[in-house]
Amino acid sequence: MMLHISAGGFEFVARLEDDAPYTVAAFRKTLPYDSNIIHVRWSGEGCWIPMGDLDLGIGPENATRYPSPGEIIFFPGGISETELLIAYGYVAFASKAGALAGNHFATIVEGNENLRPLGVKCLWEGAQKISFREA
Repeated sequence: MMLHISAGGFEFVARLEDDAPYTVAAFRKTLPYDSNIIHVRWSGEGCWIPMGDLDLGIGPENATRYPSPGEIIFFPGGISETELLIAYGYVAFASKAGALAGNHFATIVEGNENLRPLGVKCLWEGAQKISFREA
């Protein structure tokens, strides 16, 4: 299963990960998903989608604090709000509440050369439209 992601004028394709079946299933139920993505505040080189108190009914699964560029992680909420993060460089996932670990459920496999340009665009130009569709 693959995702098509459009963000800030860039196109990406991501592979859904077998190591996070509950997160993948829950996220697929939200599709098609449209939002805004902004640059992270505490985590380093990443962009995130704040999702407030959204509860997809999942807990930690294949969780990491250090996603690699192109990895997409989902934090199901708890000590901080629910969120989705896309790493474009070095990330140590955190919030104002401290260190977090998110479920690595997808990895960008096409369009990786545009991850850093998307991150820089979010940093200097602000929120960008993003959409997720099944590919």
